[in-house]
Amino acid sequence: MPTLKVVDMAGKEVGDISLSDYVFGIEPNAAVLHAAVRAYLMNQRQGTHSTLTRSEVSGGGRKPWRQKGTARARQGSIRAPQWTHGGIAHGPKPRSYRITLNKKVRRLAMRSALSAKVAGGEIVVVDAIKTNEFKTKTMVAMLRALGAEDKKALVVIPEPDEKVIASLRNIEGVKIALPGTLNTYDILNCDKFIVSEAAARKIEEVYAE
Repeated sequence: MPTLKVVDMAGKEVGDISLSDYVFGIEPNAAVLHAAVRAYLMNQRQGTHSTLTRSEVSGGGRKPWRQKGTARARQGSIRAPQWTHGGIAHGPKPRSYRITLNKKVRRLAMRSALSAKVAGGEIVVVDAIKTNEFKTKTMVAMLRALGAEDKKALVVIPEPDEKVIASLRNIEGVKIALPGTLNTYDILNCDKFIVSEAAARKIEEVYAE
């Protein structure tokens, strides 16, 4: 059972927390992590790319010259793919890149990502992440105290907090998430996984066996 120290927003140790082995202490499954990250990135693609085929390019309705007797290669249309301004052969057309993973794989990927952060010492548990005012300066000071300044950080809070979200969202490289909106890619992509104690318990509830 992983035991981590709990710090406050100033970086001072205030206690410790024992996390679930099932969620934060498994051997990360590299194949499942790869599948989850690939699915996430593919699902971000809009698939709206489109090129014009020779039938869709305007012009080219007349044969440019007669078939024989010109000593030139026979041509049927100036909008064939080999012509400048001609249609595109086998070009991209709108399509869906969506990949679906089953629930067990998605949950295993999440638990593998969380366990990898614990194993790599890249997780910081804070007793409470809160502020009484809309002030980015407060959150910058917290990140500096936690060793996450100038790094990609993922901050997880237990429930929506307008002041915390507004104070964090302008900081470059910082993403905010709730236990229910976490995804494998964001967890693996961050340098520091900063989670409040209450959010850590909620994550355990969501991904418990």
